[in-house]
Amino acid sequence: MRILAIADRPPFEPIKEILSKQHIDIIVTLGDLEMHQIRELESINNIPKLGVYGNHCSGMYMDELGIQNMHLNTVKINGITFGGFEGSVKYKESSAKMYTQEEASTLLQDFPYVDVMLCHAPPYGVNDEPGDLTHAGLIGLREYVEKKSPKYLFHGHTYPTQGKLITNLGSTKIEYVFGSRIVEII
Repeated sequence: MRILAIADRPPFEPIKEILSKQHIDIIVTLGDLEMHQIRELESINNIPKLGVYGNHCSGMYMDELGIQNMHLNTVKINGITFGGFEGSVKYKESSAKMYTQEEASTLLQDFPYVDVMLCHAPPYGVNDEPGDLTHAGLIGLREYVEKKSPKYLFHGHTYPTQGKLITNLGSTKIEYVFGSRIVEII
């Protein structure tokens, strides 16, 4: 299954151009996007679109663009179960999509197994900056991955350097996305 993943910045080329060059089975958005950056998704109706909001999102564009909101939800597509968790660590008082470490752990405590977890922020200690609350990962996501071992976890939000990019947590393959990436999963 080929996934076009988009996070934190608009895709590096128009979405329809990407789709004209490569077969894509599913499109996922991982947050911190504005509607005008991904408006093309509104007219793409022949490919499933799943997403989670980021800590800088309005929380209002998915319905209009035909994206299924995956926050604390699951869906099965072609035999693969997807799930999601939106937002980041709460680093300031705001109505944005942010959670304390305790809130995230509680919300994910009984979340079922998924093959692919879609997140904005990464698990704590994975491609994050634990000393910087703004870009710290979520402890609840780390606990979830350690307990349930999804095959894949996709995230954006942080800015790891190539030499420090973590690509596995236990048996879970970590897929970091900034802008757009095509990822093939099994």
